[in-house]
Amino acid sequence: MKAVLSCAGTGGHIYPAIAIADKIRRAEPDAEILFIGTKTGMENRLVPGAGYAIRGIDASGFNRKNMLKNFKTAVDLVMGSRETEAILKEFQPDVVIGTGGYVTGTVVRKAAKLGIPCYIHEQNVVPGMANKMLEQYVEKVFISFDGSRKHFKDQDKLILSGNPVRRDFLNIDTQGAREKLGLTDKDLMLLITGGSLGAEVPNLASLELIRLLAPYPGDAKIFFVTGKRYYDEIKAAVDEIAGAEKFVKVIDYADNMPELMSAADLIVSRAGAIALSEITASGKPSILIPSPNVTNNHQYYNAKSLADAGAAVLVEESELQDNYDAFTNAVRSLMSDRVRLQRMVLASAQLGRTDAVDIIYKNIKI
Repeated sequence: MKAVLSCAGTGGHIYPAIAIADKIRRAEPDAEILFIGTKTGMENRLVPGAGYAIRGIDASGFNRKNMLKNFKTAVDLVMGSRETEAILKEFQPDVVIGTGGYVTGTVVRKAAKLGIPCYIHEQNVVPGMANKMLEQYVEKVFISFDGSRKHFKDQDKLILSGNPVRRDFLNIDTQGAREKLGLTDKDLMLLITGGSLGAEVPNLASLELIRLLAPYPGDAKIFFVTGKRYYDEIKAAVDEIAGAEKFVKVIDYADNMPELMSAADLIVSRAGAIALSEITASGKPSILIPSPNVTNNHQYYNAKSLADAGAAVLVEESELQDNYDAFTNAVRSLMSDRVRLQRMVLASAQLGRTDAVDIIYKNIKI
């Protein structure tokens, strides 16, 4: 198989593409795989780091607030389309798979016009405009949540695959992970993470939680992944809380996230699609604070799908404007109710899809 994977922009688009490429490579060691991304995005670091070649095209998104910037977008669209055609004619792929980002629309449309079978993967409950427009050009649309079905016209094209999850999150020895982190059987480990960059409001709410727990932390052990840009501020604030050093570990960035998730009893997180897929693949209960600063408010709907299934508690950022009670009360309530936590574990595990890449590969196999 010769496959092109198109992705750009964020880890939420790039990591699923890498996971799909890894599956193709495992199944067909002789397969030829090429990524197409932007010329400057983070895919140019992550994709070669995973062992794959990448070519860049001109691409940028439309700006609804500044129409002047859309002139550049229009130019990029024309140039990117020409660059894509040249790459596709040179590489001659058997299949093209798009997982999102500005480039995907250009690559999929051009490939379809050249008669190359195309597929797209939608990570969120509410699909973006690009994937809804691309539906007409593709053989199949892989969706991650059943709730996405109503947003697409051709139901026969839809395949519920779930989100591809890195193999690092699968089949981890939880007991071994807990021992490595210095946790005992009675410890209740709370993992707080806002992603690689961190998240301001969840970080501040978590600081308030630590202040409340500090006098009597009980069995609580908190691993607080702040994100690099917030680390100094949060670390200094935690250091000022008497007794916090006994039950809180502050980390700027975790390169052992699979281990941390496996060891956790409860996870506090934003509600990006990939994070939720990793949480459910790990079978963990969560408290989710969706970012309000995303297209179509998609993190809210991602989080709601877990909350409706009993796998998570949803706390909106708007509830945390005046105080952090909604968050701190939710955490303390769950930490004191291990029976409820166990019910949430089962609900989370039922949502977890560990076979997403297998489903996708089966349906694109030439």
